[in-house]
Amino acid sequence: VIPNPTPAQLCDIAIASAATHAALVGDAPKVAFLSFSTKGSAQHADVTKVLEAVELLRERDVDFDFEGELQLDAAIVPSVAAKKAPGGTVAGHANVLIFPDLTAGNIGYKLAERIGGCTALGPVVQGLRK
Repeated sequence: VIPNPTPAQLCDIAIASAATHAALVGDAPKVAFLSFSTKGSAQHADVTKVLEAVELLRERDVDFDFEGELQLDAAIVPSVAAKKAPGGTVAGHANVLIFPDLTAGNIGYKLAERIGGCTALGPVVQGLRK
């Protein structure tokens, strides 16, 4: 568990999560790097960290679609994505969410579980092989 991942670690988390999604669910991952900013709506060191992770992933030439930085609603709601992130390949259709840190991820999954009625599975441990 990495409470506050670096951009490089976020990039690695995205790659591992995309592979896990493909293996467990069987469809193509559409990875969204989450932030409190969508496409430059805010400037802050936390946003910069996410943007750096996206750039690192772009340099890795991966075989799945990804996008960031996106607020959660822009990542999963097509009508919101059309307004906040038009023309995106993932916005509005994300099926893999990369939270910027453990605090945000923990809050997000507990909201989905307790308010959204979703079932939380896991933890799913990834990335232990070096």
